[in-house]
Amino acid sequence: IGVIGWQLWNSKERHIYIIATNDIHASIEAMPKLATIVNELEQEGEVIIVDSGDRVSGNAYVDDSQYPGVPIIELMNNIGYSVATLGNHEFDKGPKLLQSAISHAKFPILCANLQSNREELSTPQAAVAIKSSNGIRFRIAGVVTTFDGGHPEGSNEVYEGLAFSDPFEAANTAFAAAKRGEVRLLLSHMGDDKDMEYAAQSNNCDIVIGGHTHVVLDTVINNIVVAQTGRKLKHVGVTSLRMKGRKIISADYRNIPLSGYAKDSTTLALVEQIEDNPQLKIKVGEFAEAVTHIGFADLLTKSLAEGMNTQLAFYHYGGIRLAEHPAGDIKLSTIYNLEPFESKIHTITMTPAQLRKMIIAKYNDTLNPKESHRVDLFCNTPYDIILDKRGEAVDVRFPKLKENSKYSVAMADYIGKKYPSIEGDDRTKHNVLVTDMVLSYLKNHPNTQLSNKKLQKTVKP
Repeated sequence: IGVIGWQLWNSKERHIYIIATNDIHASIEAMPKLATIVNELEQEGEVIIVDSGDRVSGNAYVDDSQYPGVPIIELMNNIGYSVATLGNHEFDKGPKLLQSAISHAKFPILCANLQSNREELSTPQAAVAIKSSNGIRFRIAGVVTTFDGGHPEGSNEVYEGLAFSDPFEAANTAFAAAKRGEVRLLLSHMGDDKDMEYAAQSNNCDIVIGGHTHVVLDTVINNIVVAQTGRKLKHVGVTSLRMKGRKIISADYRNIPLSGYAKDSTTLALVEQIEDNPQLKIKVGEFAEAVTHIGFADLLTKSLAEGMNTQLAFYHYGGIRLAEHPAGDIKLSTIYNLEPFESKIHTITMTPAQLRKMIIAKYNDTLNPKESHRVDLFCNTPYDIILDKRGEAVDVRFPKLKENSKYSVAMADYIGKKYPSIEGDDRTKHNVLVTDMVLSYLKNHPNTQLSNKKLQKTVKP
């Protein structure tokens, strides 16, 4: 442009809203409210809508549809998403179904640190350039966590034929192609700790919209906005970005609760269409009383012990995906929402000493700090984790077990595959779904009585 044109353009302030989501986990019931806030902001100015991964694994109407994962993509198409990245749960059902979901998206789905050597899955774009109608240019890159043995969280089998590079390096490489004046936006599914670490050492980024750790975050590190909206669309992130020429004047981020918004009627009709699945609405049992997260742990451990005919059963905190359920009828969709990962079962014979070693190793876990220093392993027998003055586990007491005895144990395969220090005899992998064991238990125990009382606790010095 000419000198006068440049001076006029350089003096004019431009504005856009960046609407961000992460870890939706198939919460389609909240999408009509998201559509409402998008519509309202579109009345005020231009918007781009971005997502930082984990759109699936949490709702049977999405995860167990005829085309798994596609219903949430169709809703995102309808709302008008601009770009997204991959989360670890996008890989849960394997590369073929992931490719199917990606192919239905009318927006680019990025992952700069993934190289696919599988015929079923194309290597995603690393980054994309987007230009708003008022001339604001974006360079948007996406990365996924690799801090679980070199790939995202999940079973090793899912990631066969897929190669993941360091997400920090991949993001920097993607942004190296950014042109002068482009706003560099990273869609990260690494977790808030890694996002802040990246921002602290990066000179290549302006905004990091994160996911994975389910926190509500709004901070600035090294002049980089670092944000996350929690999980299941309880909040939506909105950045009000103002620029003058090629300079960012302000990038004001806030997390907005969706609870107070009305439901957009068009999006609501699409959700109702997705939920029109009579099979998933079949009654499979009844709870005598309201159930909490602890009550669901009781259900899962009882189901595994009874179904596999073992004395003990363990289930992990993160594998229990429902927080509560009222007394009364239980639908089939509830059981699939409780355990959406199609987990199977391992059995093993262990002594209290071996159980103790497993529990202590997980409590003090340094490889997965977000899962450590909490009671992570629920069991159908009580135990106390004894802590030292530093807060580290040093012992475990089992009031109902005999030290010199051996016990048959059932556990979800995620524990068997991923948790450290599991030792014992007769270790067996069973081709039996956890959900089938739960359904069998509910059938055998009409008007199911469960306990919401914790059987495990920590004891401080």
